[in-house]
Amino acid sequence: MTLANRYDFVLLFDVKDGNPNGDPDAGNLPRIDTETGEGLITDVCLKRKVRNFVGLVKDFQAPFDIYVKEKAILNKLHETAYIQTNHADQLTATAEESSDKGSDGKKKPKEKRKGGGDASNDARRWMCQNFYDVRTFGAVMSTGVNCGQVRGPVQLTFARSVSPIALLEHSITRMAVTTEAEAEKQEGDNRTMGRKYTVPYGLYVAHGFVSSFLAKQTHFSEDDLELFFTALENMFEHDRSAARGQMATRGLYVFKHESELGNAHAHSLFDRIRIKPGKPEGEPLRSFADFQISIDDSNLPAGVSLIRRVG
Repeated sequence: MTLANRYDFVLLFDVKDGNPNGDPDAGNLPRIDTETGEGLITDVCLKRKVRNFVGLVKDFQAPFDIYVKEKAILNKLHETAYIQTNHADQLTATAEESSDKGSDGKKKPKEKRKGGGDASNDARRWMCQNFYDVRTFGAVMSTGVNCGQVRGPVQLTFARSVSPIALLEHSITRMAVTTEAEAEKQEGDNRTMGRKYTVPYGLYVAHGFVSSFLAKQTHFSEDDLELFFTALENMFEHDRSAARGQMATRGLYVFKHESELGNAHAHSLFDRIRIKPGKPEGEPLRSFADFQISIDDSNLPAGVSLIRRVG
């Protein structure tokens, strides 16, 4: 069934003794707002967990295959879309001169982007039909073989911790070495030193939005939305690792609008979910029980209902 309502939602989750989203530009330290000390987790990180959950429960089979996944060759998927929509003839690229020169001083040929027009539109529809994450989050598929761009109906913000987080650094050792040469160079034991970073505890909040207008363009359905919310509820249960510590969804509060345009501003609905520390200032916050959560579901705007899926 095609989506006919607007949705806004609040996702609440926590981490204990883990690194929920390391920053590769900062030595894999947990992401942090340097001015406030509050922790950050990117929308891309959360979408990755949704993709992994859907791939797990749907076995990467159409119409729930995943476009952005490990070792996927995206242009090969684009080519498949052209073949399946009877536009294989447009996969033959023509060469044009490039400004780059080879060792002989001559300009190198470069491939033009393949496809376009009606073929690209047909391929884009095929990608939406077969890949869950394309019709959910959207995708830029105009590289190499051109399948166009899709603006997804589901959008997520960065997650931000309710209170400042502490960043802990741990020294770790490995008793083995990787090569014989390395073993010969070392005297005594064969320990290799390393670093590991954790957050002792952090409670994070992310906000999300679902547009029925964009859902019609990608054919994102009510069943797809239900699967998405199920993924948010359970994605941490199947994404365990020592590096991430203990992570769990603590709250998922969905505001459903009767109209497609919406019956209230999202920010006014989000303000109804209030979270604050439940311990005196200065005392460390180390568990979910250390926070107070209040939900104001009285006198909701006309046409808006609150669905508490978790919490």
